[in-house]
Amino acid sequence: MAASGSKSVLFVCLGNICRSPIAEAVFRKIATDAGVVDKWRIDSAATSTYEIGSPPDHRGLDCMKKHGVPMSHVARQVTSDDFMKFDFILCMDQSNLKDLNDKGNSVKNHKAKVELLGKYDPQKKLIIRDPYYGSDEDFETVFEQCQRCCKAFLESNS
Repeated sequence: MAASGSKSVLFVCLGNICRSPIAEAVFRKIATDAGVVDKWRIDSAATSTYEIGSPPDHRGLDCMKKHGVPMSHVARQVTSDDFMKFDFILCMDQSNLKDLNDKGNSVKNHKAKVELLGKYDPQKKLIIRDPYYGSDEDFETVFEQCQRCCKAFLESNS
């Protein structure tokens, strides 16, 4: 997790080994390049318990390395505290959104705004599909979507 800043974002997907750590790494790089990374707390998590303690998928790591984006993460599950600690919880698909809204409903007066990361896509691709059962090209697609969405998200929250 980056240094605590005045704003915070948690990226979420099902297992926290493909899409959300890619989004976390991409956002951290974009914020670093923009000179504002110190103003953000950035992390990622899973809706499920499937991959807790696992590193990112090797295909995601390869994709990030190819694009010069550092990525280091250990999968964890979203906690109730996350709804109080983060300003934004951005997820990848409708299933993630439903799981997060269900969990968030049990947290009184939580501050996190829960929404799809794809809401920020200038190309209007709302869903970032899980590449886990796909190919290297599917990881490339996730990277490209995350680039567009994270850039637009940062611009709208600067």
